[in-house]
Amino acid sequence: MSTHDFIAVGLGPYNLGLACLSAPIDDLDGLFLEARDDFDWHPGMLLESTRLQTPFIADLVTLADPTSPYSFLSYLKEAGRLYPFYIRESFFPLRAEYNDYCRWAAAKLPNLRFRHAVTSVEYDGADDRYVVRADTPDGPVTHRARHLVLGTGTPPYLPPACAGVGGDLIHNSRYLEHREALRAKRSITVVGSGQSAAEIYHDLLGDIDTYGYQLTWVTRSPRFFPLEYTKLTLEMTSPDYVDYFHALPEPTRYRLEAAQKPLFKGINADLINDIYDTLYAKSLHGPAPTRLLTNTELVDAGYADGRYRLGLRHTEQDRAFTLDTEGLVLATGYHYRLPEFLAPVRDRLCFDAHGRFDVARNYSVDRTGRGVFLQNGGTHTHSITSPDLGMGPYRNSWIIRELTGREHYPIEKSIAFQEFGVPS
Repeated sequence: MSTHDFIAVGLGPYNLGLACLSAPIDDLDGLFLEARDDFDWHPGMLLESTRLQTPFIADLVTLADPTSPYSFLSYLKEAGRLYPFYIRESFFPLRAEYNDYCRWAAAKLPNLRFRHAVTSVEYDGADDRYVVRADTPDGPVTHRARHLVLGTGTPPYLPPACAGVGGDLIHNSRYLEHREALRAKRSITVVGSGQSAAEIYHDLLGDIDTYGYQLTWVTRSPRFFPLEYTKLTLEMTSPDYVDYFHALPEPTRYRLEAAQKPLFKGINADLINDIYDTLYAKSLHGPAPTRLLTNTELVDAGYADGRYRLGLRHTEQDRAFTLDTEGLVLATGYHYRLPEFLAPVRDRLCFDAHGRFDVARNYSVDRTGRGVFLQNGGTHTHSITSPDLGMGPYRNSWIIRELTGREHYPIEKSIAFQEFGVPS
């Protein structure tokens, strides 16, 4: 049975970044467990032309350690793509390119264990260690560690209206593997308001003449909100704003969490314009077979004879109507769920009045304030910085400081020009 300083469960970009940043620290021994066969970041949405909404400097490591050998620029250099990227003159990598970069970094790290599905976590009080059990192709294994870092991500969310409805509806996370089957249908409806919904609608819109389907985009939002990317708004992804937001009363934080969703779930402005330009071009010889429905909420759904009947409600007019469609894509986002393997140690964890993790300022979620740390899943405590790729290295710098007792990577304290609270 192996014993480590920490065990990280789940391997998305944030725990992968932790693996990269902890690799050079000789006295910090971490083990990373992932249930999947290999690193793959949202493979169902790796459309050829889609790009990140954050610049390349928001990679796994650079904002904590610009000299790291695991940087995106190091990947480009090793892949022979540095000069083409330079000539392209865009700060924003392709999404498939970012995934390839992460896979490149993962291949360099010896302490990642794929096909290790964690089944339970227990606490050994006599030894002050967490006992982590996992199933592997070679049978069950057990590891021990002083600390845990949870990076299991946010699983796909399906709206209650579609629970148990049947048929072949898909969540956007599985779009690419089902795209050909969708194209064969006579009608397709995309439900959702964010970047993923826009990317799928744009992709299907481009082929609408070739395949001849009716395409509808349904969104509950009153308009197609662009992702706000102005510089003073970007200062909300800063240490200053985390300090301010985390210190607010819980009801205020929850109110702000709901109001701030367009700040990290909006649509890239260039993509909105590309959609409009495509609609304009396709309407040259008459109306294109597509509709965009705003202010439209999905209330219920039924499936029979190869078709869905969607019960919809216009939220401003408060009027109900129905829509029939053969294909249904739910671009309805992701919601954090407490992993079942934590049940044996639930009494050691902190929860707020809403039943969600009460994440401390140092990203811990256990009663000692130093034993269990959370990656992402904290928009209600750390605001829009929680899912922001650029804040991943900052959070990992904090976690490494808590794990080692020293500030291995300098942590920025104040970088914003604006003041978020009452002036001191």
